[in-house]
Amino acid sequence: MKIHNFSAGPCILPDEVFQKMSEAVLNFNNSGSSIMEISHRRADAQEVMDTSIQLVKELLQVPDTHEVIFTQGGASLQFVMVPFNMMKVNGSAAYLETGAWAKGAIKEAKKLGNVEIIASSADQNFNYIPKDYTVPSNVDYFHCTSNNTIFGTQMKSFPESSVPVVCDMSSDILSKPLDVSKFDVIYAGAQKNMGPAGSVMAIVNKEVLGKTGRDIPSYLDYQIHINKGSAFNTWPVLAIYGVMLNLQWLKNQGGVAGISKINQEKAELLYSEIDRNGLFTGTAVVEDRSEMNATFVLNNEDLKSEFDKMWKEAGISSLNGHRDVGGYRASMYNALPLESVQVLVDVMKAFEQKFG
Repeated sequence: MKIHNFSAGPCILPDEVFQKMSEAVLNFNNSGSSIMEISHRRADAQEVMDTSIQLVKELLQVPDTHEVIFTQGGASLQFVMVPFNMMKVNGSAAYLETGAWAKGAIKEAKKLGNVEIIASSADQNFNYIPKDYTVPSNVDYFHCTSNNTIFGTQMKSFPESSVPVVCDMSSDILSKPLDVSKFDVIYAGAQKNMGPAGSVMAIVNKEVLGKTGRDIPSYLDYQIHINKGSAFNTWPVLAIYGVMLNLQWLKNQGGVAGISKINQEKAELLYSEIDRNGLFTGTAVVEDRSEMNATFVLNNEDLKSEFDKMWKEAGISSLNGHRDVGGYRASMYNALPLESVQVLVDVMKAFEQKFG
């Protein structure tokens, strides 16, 4: 049976990526060695990193003012790296609080300086994106989270700002066109839309670095990673190889513009059924619904076991919602085919016919 993987992360990846990765685990580039045992300093390993960086630049049209780096520690370490590199000694930053990961970023930034939460959707359990706020001009940077995996919301636009803009795009990077020049730091854990867990990508405007007056620990210093070509320490060769293969796959799908059209189709198909079907209700405010993570609940919880049985029998996996929201969460990252969304919609229709 084909499995339809709606996992929120680590994400679904294309079959061809798994196939090539599995071959490389046994024999990388016909070298007779596994990719898991080769040095990251080897020329063919370095080519993996260089190609991954170049593909990010190409797919997102990264301007020359910015550099792409890969590090480790996921977005959680970026919560620390951002204030170290962007917040001046005794400085301050403005944060938009839209969910669990934004809260995590705020918690870490508070350890280095003053944090002003300029808007929050905590009052409605983060089911919407705040709109009526102004980014102050007297802070060192403004931080936001573009897509909220747990709560199923997504920023459809970004505010005007006179200060540097930082964005956590872990769960919607490369899913739709993006003007990178409007951001000074973009970071994204790879395990949502880019590749397997184990790496994080950052796009950094080189012009904003070196202005904090801080003595930054070496691994946390963006400039050091830029200078070292993302090879300051031993980087996860297999994980980056997965990123490279996935980016090559994305390029072959027509790039970000091409996949964006498919992502819109998937989201429209599922949200239309959620709104039409009287047995379900979406949890996020309609105008802020995420194209990546659709969250919804049953109107009658007594039918939960019946619905769970039906979607599992259809080969659907990882549909349960996060404990902070409950219900269900269908994560529709780039590699999830439209066919899988159609299978879920068909199950929802059959469930309505049986119990509606």
